[in-house]
Amino acid sequence: MEPTVSSEVILSIYIISFLMGLPANLLALYAFSVKIHSKPCPTDILLLNLTVSDLLFLIILPLKMYEAASGMKWNLSIFLCSITSFIFFSTIYTSSLLLMAVSVIRYIAVAFPITYHQLQRPVYAIVICAVIWLISAGHCSITFITQHHPSLASKNTSVCYENFTKKQLEVLLPVRLEFFFVLCLIPLLICVYCYLRCILILYSRPRISRMQKQKAIGMALGTLAVFLICVLPYNVSHLLGYFQGKSPKWRYYTLLLSTFNTCIDPIIFYFSSSSFHCTSQKSIFRKRRLNVSELQRQATDSG
Repeated sequence: MEPTVSSEVILSIYIISFLMGLPANLLALYAFSVKIHSKPCPTDILLLNLTVSDLLFLIILPLKMYEAASGMKWNLSIFLCSITSFIFFSTIYTSSLLLMAVSVIRYIAVAFPITYHQLQRPVYAIVICAVIWLISAGHCSITFITQHHPSLASKNTSVCYENFTKKQLEVLLPVRLEFFFVLCLIPLLICVYCYLRCILILYSRPRISRMQKQKAIGMALGTLAVFLICVLPYNVSHLLGYFQGKSPKWRYYTLLLSTFNTCIDPIIFYFSSSSFHCTSQKSIFRKRRLNVSELQRQATDSG
């Protein structure tokens, strides 16, 4: 597939994303490391993993810059191409699954505060993160299979994970279709449901200030916007590509949107830690001084 976007544009966006995303995510990594060291919170553990995912993406981005600077020709080894493609695509899906997990944690905190209080052991969040990493890595291992399986390997090594043969597409397109439903559509629907429920519950509680409600809603809408703008278009290309029998030519545009995700995530981290942070004394989900009876009353009010 020949890109419809010039290599100069691709290189420019890669450079902008790298220069903006790397310092922002390094700062987020430091901030969440300090928070988790002092008092681990499930959401902070999830967001720390999201930061690590973005940093892995940014680490391999210079290789994609070199590719773009070479006119979208791959002048490095085919194995390095596989590693780059694996990290490039798996971090996209790791981010979407982690954002889904954060939305579920938020919803449980609002709707079921007693349950949330009982599930605050860090081990639960660690297990969730491990499962998410395994799911995304397992799915994106298709990058190795497509390029190195004896019956699928292509002799064209001048491009990296592009210009697929007919045999490669016969395997790749159904897998991409499964990606769309399992790694994008389902997480998106879960995020939409959880955050809509959170918004409705928050507005039903008069004791929560207007400013706190607006901050919480802003973060929820921001997370959904990231999904809709940075994640969904790329996965829609999988859906249409399956029915067209080839990779859509506009797929490069969607990949560039996904690249910007690494710059937007730290903004979500900021709002998550300030207006949603689970140990803050002004937390809208729970206050550290709440006793069990107050948690039970909140759970009843939100039912």
